[in-house]
Amino acid sequence: MHMEKNPAIPDASAGAAVYRQYARHWLRAHLPEHMRADSVDYRTPTLDECRDWEASMYDAGLAGMTWPKAHGGLGLTLREHLAVNKEVGALAMPESVSSIGKELAGPIIQTVGTEEQKQLFLPSILSMRNYWCQGFSEPDAGSDLARLRTKAVQEGGTWRINGQKIWTSGAAKAHYCLLLTRTGTVADKHRGLLMFAVPMDTPGIRVVPIKSIDGKESFAEVFFDNVEVPDSARLGAPDEGWNAAIRVLSIERATNRMYRAWRFECELRQLIAACKSDAQLSKLLDDGYYQRRIGDVVGEIDALKGLVERTVNQMMAGDKIGARGSLTKLFWSECHQAFMGLALSVVSHVNPRSSALAQRARKHFTTGYLYARAETIYAGTTEVQLDIIAQRIMNLPKDL
Repeated sequence: MHMEKNPAIPDASAGAAVYRQYARHWLRAHLPEHMRADSVDYRTPTLDECRDWEASMYDAGLAGMTWPKAHGGLGLTLREHLAVNKEVGALAMPESVSSIGKELAGPIIQTVGTEEQKQLFLPSILSMRNYWCQGFSEPDAGSDLARLRTKAVQEGGTWRINGQKIWTSGAAKAHYCLLLTRTGTVADKHRGLLMFAVPMDTPGIRVVPIKSIDGKESFAEVFFDNVEVPDSARLGAPDEGWNAAIRVLSIERATNRMYRAWRFECELRQLIAACKSDAQLSKLLDDGYYQRRIGDVVGEIDALKGLVERTVNQMMAGDKIGARGSLTKLFWSECHQAFMGLALSVVSHVNPRSSALAQRARKHFTTGYLYARAETIYAGTTEVQLDIIAQRIMNLPKDL
């Protein structure tokens, strides 16, 4: 499937700067006001509204930047991808409701999937026809996937799957699960891991929502009881699951949501604008303590921008990021968590008589603070990232 070329989309030869200008103009012209988190007219968009918005971004050439044209993408480079991400981050738009598909399942299918799988899955991910969830974490295997227990047994041309996953984001809405299983025993550790693309309406799959600290049910436990899938659902060779999983995690930690630094900068602008709009909050901007804390945030955002841009340059030069993806994940998660703590301390001064912008900021940053508590846990905890950096980058011994 080829995406129909919108004549307004710049050619590949135009360069990243031209593509960024195009993205800036299109996004600012088309993002609905009620979907801007820094607007007083904001309301939580529905799943259908988010789907339609992301589909329109794809039609405008602002998604699938680096995916092959034969599979619905634009066939551009990471530089154009980063250029668009800078403009996505600069606006307070909703997070993707299909990030697992676009950022994890899609790249894995491109790497280890068959041509039939690529044609089946990739265009529907980009056009927002299918949602995915990620079935990696288990009650006894979170960041340490070597302890994974969900079992897949081959029976002729099918596989029978039994086990349990937990903290599965978006499982209730997902059409497919990127499922990591084991064909041997736990003693095999990294050997014998196998990945599948499993339809979520397959008999034997049960989704149990988990209510999080904000009262939402974004996560779930997923149970697989004698779930039968055809061999055509297998992604990669029977012993390729570990390498594929590591590839997923290195991609997730180094390149996913490249817009984060620019989104943090957008949030900082929102916080300062809210303070300036309110007589009581504006006094905080003259306080030396808050000035120093805001200065720290500005410096950390600039450092994160540099780290992301360096990563893109290295990947464009053919370097494999590998363990260095942990540096990016560690830095952005710790940086944003500290920033949200600062923002919460500021908006705690908001009262019923505060300005409308201040009221909006209080809601946004209170929710942001709660979400940020998980940022040093998902995609590998801070402790795991430090361990990876120590052993694989600094070559320190396991036991000091």
